[in-house]
Amino acid sequence: MKLLVVEDDPDMGGLVERGLTAEGYEVTLVTNGVDALIALRADSFSAAAIDVMLPGMSGFELCRHIREATNPMPILLLTARDAIEDRVHGLDSGADDYLTKPFAFAELAARIRALLRREPSGMRPQVVVGKLTIDSHEHRALVAGHEMPLSRREFTLLRLFATNPDKTLARSDILETVWGTSENIGTNVIDQYVSYLRKKLELADAGLAIITERGRGYRLDAKNAATATP
Repeated sequence: MKLLVVEDDPDMGGLVERGLTAEGYEVTLVTNGVDALIALRADSFSAAAIDVMLPGMSGFELCRHIREATNPMPILLLTARDAIEDRVHGLDSGADDYLTKPFAFAELAARIRALLRREPSGMRPQVVVGKLTIDSHEHRALVAGHEMPLSRREFTLLRLFATNPDKTLARSDILETVWGTSENIGTNVIDQYVSYLRKKLELADAGLAIITERGRGYRLDAKNAATATP
């Protein structure tokens, strides 16, 4: 399994590369965003660990470039910046998880394993709820055959709701499934992404509603879902 590590600090980069290699991964280590994009064009990777403070192109910018290229691989950001707004910025840039420095290598390895487990092979390739179709292989959401533009995070959250129609999902479960952790991430980030999805579902005329269950979590109301017309 191939991993991409983007770290400009030679000591940290070497430590991460050696540790992940010892875990059985095939590691490609680069020191800047441009070289990372070149590596991504030349090879495919199962996941990436990216430092935020890179020369020339920040880790945030690199994440955005990766997502704009529709690359769905899991991304873990590594940074010494631990303010809430920095974590939210990183997640909004397309990262799947956020680990602050200094960290124990065991935690880094555990975070990567969690990211790699997030989409098990047994996942249904397509889920249909009313007019909405979730295509996990293509990472696309279609409403009555028309694609609904979603960020990777929005797609993962909507897929979670669609695979659990009419079931109330606790905030902690949503954080663990979509963000990979419930630690150091405020539940208000869920509110923000649910708001994004509600607007996009309404704009697409999906006929679906995400209901807030106060004190419990969120639920995709599928009982009253409109069906696609032929």
